[in-house]
Amino acid sequence: MQRIVKKLSFKRVVVLVVVVVVSTLLITKCGTTEQVLKDDVSIVVDTTEAQQVHMKYGLPIEDYEVESQKVKRRQSLSIILDKYGISPQKVNEISYKAKDVFNVRKIRAGKSYSVLFSKDSLRTPEYFIYEESKLEYIVFDLQDEISVTKGEKEVEYKIRTVKGTIESSVWNSLVENDADPLLAINISEIYAWTIDFFGITKGDSFKIMYKQGFVEGKALRAFDVKAAVLVHQGKEYYAYKYNQDGKDSYFDEEGNNLQKAFLKAPLKYSRISSRFSNRRYHPVLKKYRAHHGIDYAAPTGTPVFSIGDGRITKKAYQRGGGGRYLKIKHNGVYSTCYMHLSRYAKGMRPGVSVKQGQIIGYVGMTGVATGPHLDFRVYKYGSAINPLRMKSPSKSPIKKVNKANYLSVKNQLEERLKDS
Repeated sequence: MQRIVKKLSFKRVVVLVVVVVVSTLLITKCGTTEQVLKDDVSIVVDTTEAQQVHMKYGLPIEDYEVESQKVKRRQSLSIILDKYGISPQKVNEISYKAKDVFNVRKIRAGKSYSVLFSKDSLRTPEYFIYEESKLEYIVFDLQDEISVTKGEKEVEYKIRTVKGTIESSVWNSLVENDADPLLAINISEIYAWTIDFFGITKGDSFKIMYKQGFVEGKALRAFDVKAAVLVHQGKEYYAYKYNQDGKDSYFDEEGNNLQKAFLKAPLKYSRISSRFSNRRYHPVLKKYRAHHGIDYAAPTGTPVFSIGDGRITKKAYQRGGGGRYLKIKHNGVYSTCYMHLSRYAKGMRPGVSVKQGQIIGYVGMTGVATGPHLDFRVYKYGSAINPLRMKSPSKSPIKKVNKANYLSVKNQLEERLKDS
């Protein structure tokens, strides 16, 4: 250890001491709010005296001549490597060595790849790197000892905030405010048990604080929502992320879990084409009759989810009405029915248990229907009730032992959400 210290300059020793002291102070200061701060604290060490080596794909990239291309249609690994003088025998060996890491038959057109050549007159190809995604890549070492490894690029995380007022949908509002519209999926899942997104109206608003990763300056399409507020029909609905008992969940201002016993709707991104009614004019039968369900218009093949844990009690075909349908019993009080399905999900049959959010079938127009839609029905003690008015009990709230810590985390998130 003494020999190592002697090799360090006085300046670098001072820097290291400062880093240790600052780190200790930060850890002490974080205390119970570590869940918020750990994502944003970073320490920069002065490395101006160290030799700078530009690494990419885990290799000192400047030591090689690099050629980058995109995979073309109908190009396989053998076709690509043949351009660089790699023999079919060697390609077979590479494919064999890769079998436990990456299936070379999954190389796809449009994906990027790079070939690293030696910087000499021979210009020997030494590495082939296939970029499986923005984040992951496969390194094929083409030298004597052939090897294949998987790596990930360095990810830079940023905390971002987006807000907007809804004119037509959350999706469109995110686009209008220069945010990735896929964030709408995260928000709909967080609020799935609290707000019926098919009831979102013009003038509703939102504010979302989330963490997003960036690789080489390009955003990854994955979001970690830290806090959000959605104003729906004049009422504010807050959501704060908190880890309780090793599991991340979202809670409101009082510490109530936003997750309910049932989802608000059995499918995503659609519209209500017909509501619960005791006297509705049937467009096919041309007469008035009761419609004790909610019709969600959606394209054929749209996945349908079970709104809660339960057991399938019936799988049948109603020729003069609901077509292909499933019934699920959730408990001694509630059961649900999903009608006009184009097909069932694999394994769906009476007696099978399903989980909340599990795909049970797909939207269709079997039976009597003018277009593809899901006829969704809820029964309480055997009698049909309006699904949009069903109240569902919350799952586990913040425990007493965690309440003080949660409120501390929540208050910080709330301040940051308001200030951003």
